[in-house]
Amino acid sequence: MFGPLIVKPGTSRKNKTGSWRTEAKPKFLHQNCIGCKMCILYCPEGCIEGEEKNTYKCDYSFCKGCGICAIVCPKKDIVMIKEEEKE
Repeated sequence: MFGPLIVKPGTSRKNKTGSWRTEAKPKFLHQNCIGCKMCILYCPEGCIEGEEKNTYKCDYSFCKGCGICAIVCPKKDIVMIKEEEKE
């Protein structure tokens, strides 16, 4: 007979999970950013990149729209917008 089928879990970098996004996505305003990297540290998907203030961006192919980045931003430089809105 057949043995159990075990599939190794994937990571979000291997599986584009952005299609699972909620109704909103983060928009980085690039106005008041202080480069604290809180958005990077708290993003559960690890889809935010940037090196210094006002350079952070989100890879929407992997973002699920949880809004944690906007919540933890001390300068409120990240806002959540409706999915259909353009950046």
